[in-house]
Amino acid sequence: MVRILIVNADDFGFTRDVNAGILEAHRNGILTATTLMATGEAFDDAVRLAKETPSLDIGCHLVLVGAPGFPLTIPQLLRAVALGRIQIYDELVRQVRRIFDAGLNPTHLDTHKHTHLLPPVLEAVARISEEFRIPWVRRPFDFPLQPGGVGWTNRLMRLMNGRFRSALARHHCRSTDWFAGFRLTGSYQSGDLAELIRALPEGVTEFMCHPGRCGADLRSARTRLKESREQELRALIAPEIRTILTEAGVKLANFRDLSEV
Repeated sequence: MVRILIVNADDFGFTRDVNAGILEAHRNGILTATTLMATGEAFDDAVRLAKETPSLDIGCHLVLVGAPGFPLTIPQLLRAVALGRIQIYDELVRQVRRIFDAGLNPTHLDTHKHTHLLPPVLEAVARISEEFRIPWVRRPFDFPLQPGGVGWTNRLMRLMNGRFRSALARHHCRSTDWFAGFRLTGSYQSGDLAELIRALPEGVTEFMCHPGRCGADLRSARTRLKESREQELRALIAPEIRTILTEAGVKLANFRDLSEV
């Protein structure tokens, strides 16, 4: 049984202290990839760090809500789209091009607040994946929800998952077999991470995380994830986690590695 884990941090470029935490989780822990916010205040700092750290796999963290200059919520986004205030594809293309223009070659795509669960955003993201040859798109459905769960939440998520797969297939996008991180975000410690690793299913799993240092920049930022980023960082660099990976026979990888297979 082959089990592969990609540990992917969101929000690279959000603030300089978030950037520092992501780099620490990569250099001293199990983090293998991150997605860069072209709209982030610390974008230039993130680009510099990415170029200094070629082992860190870079993707695009596409923003349509919850950031300066964008609607705060999903309903507000839908209203802005309906009124013609945001052209989804055009806005996301601008963000992707900024990352390419900075001299980086992203290998994967995801969205801030998972807005690509919305069909029009998913269509734009999948189209960008195909046009820019960025092969991997996040399929954000926590693996315990599929396929054996019960209840209306599980049924809804499995239905959405099927439609999501179909949309990606139309544009020849790739996604991992499994995803984890929704329910753990901002609350896990090393023991929770060890439990997740032991429970990983066969195949490739992306684990979404949000490490960071909670400095002055992050404390003043508009986000609910502040002190929790330090907690996530501690879990990702905990020495026992490497031991758990070895004992469980789980291999660390990134999207770039898998693109070459």
